[in-house]
Amino acid sequence: MDRVNVSIAFPVFLLVCFGLLMVFSASVFVAENLTTQPFYFGYKHIIFILLGILSIIITSFIPSDFYARFDWLILIGSILLLCTVFLPGIGYEVNGSRRWINLIFFKLQPSELAKLALIIYVCGYCLRRNQELASTAGFLRPLILLSVISTLVMAQPDLGTTLILCLIAVVILFFAGISVFQFIMLTITMLGLAASAIFLAPWRIARLTSFIDPFQTFMDSGWQLSNALIGSGRGELFGVGLGASIQKNLYLPEPHTDFIFSIIVEELGMVGGIILIIIFGALVYALLKESSNCFGLGRYFQGLFCFGVGILISIQTMFNIGVNIGLLPTKGLTLPFISYGGASLITFMTMIGITLRISFENNNKT
Repeated sequence: MDRVNVSIAFPVFLLVCFGLLMVFSASVFVAENLTTQPFYFGYKHIIFILLGILSIIITSFIPSDFYARFDWLILIGSILLLCTVFLPGIGYEVNGSRRWINLIFFKLQPSELAKLALIIYVCGYCLRRNQELASTAGFLRPLILLSVISTLVMAQPDLGTTLILCLIAVVILFFAGISVFQFIMLTITMLGLAASAIFLAPWRIARLTSFIDPFQTFMDSGWQLSNALIGSGRGELFGVGLGASIQKNLYLPEPHTDFIFSIIVEELGMVGGIILIIIFGALVYALLKESSNCFGLGRYFQGLFCFGVGILISIQTMFNIGVNIGLLPTKGLTLPFISYGGASLITFMTMIGITLRISFENNNKT
């Protein structure tokens, strides 16, 4: 590719580099405690970045129409992977959650790949059935497959990812042309199911109550959020300095994954957190702008895909930051391009590779 969309590529470059720096910083004590090698997770994260770059290069050379043509096959492959985690000897369980496939080198989380597969499928479906979306049958067909994926992810169990999958599917469908009434009814149904999932599981109720006042249950269910808030509070405006976090010293669980934003704010302050949010905003704006360019060129699938990726990044970023600063109950969601985690990082970088290919195709059509 001889022309790269800098407005997309540069924010991703900044986020990936910053993420690598923060993973090295945030994971030191956890890695030393688990493996006696303080930079264990940092070195593995470098490998994940290299695999992500390879994925960007490969996807950048695949015509975007390929995904629209084989969207159903990609989704079926994702569903099969989600089923695989329940097979004895293949699925890997941590803290009661069976979400991973043990690939020796790293543990693959199929639910991350399901985000990409679902976006591709819903965009492809909207392209083929655009005239039918307003009808009940046309509206319900993609929701049947969404319910299958959601059931498999909830069985792991992973309510956070299930919510992300449902939200992104609903937003794309609404943008593609379902009626306001359908959107409202679907939203109400989703909220009802989410409430049921919470109140039927005592441990989820405990998370919800601890979210309301985490310091009341500091030594129990409020431990994660309390320590995240302490870390953010210590950072004040400019932070305690890169590498100087206290909370990452085995006080805050998952400091290099789900709660890395708290370490960022502790070490770099509110200013560092705001700058990071601005970079995310610039990336989402560039993706939505590319989506608009696609629609202007009559490229419906490509426009929906860029829109879907932009919305996914914005929703997951808001969820992660909201959890870190106590605005949302604790959920196991990574901060895109920043948190440690091979499946998440490679999946998001793959999405960027596809959008860069779409941008290249758009430039060649103008």
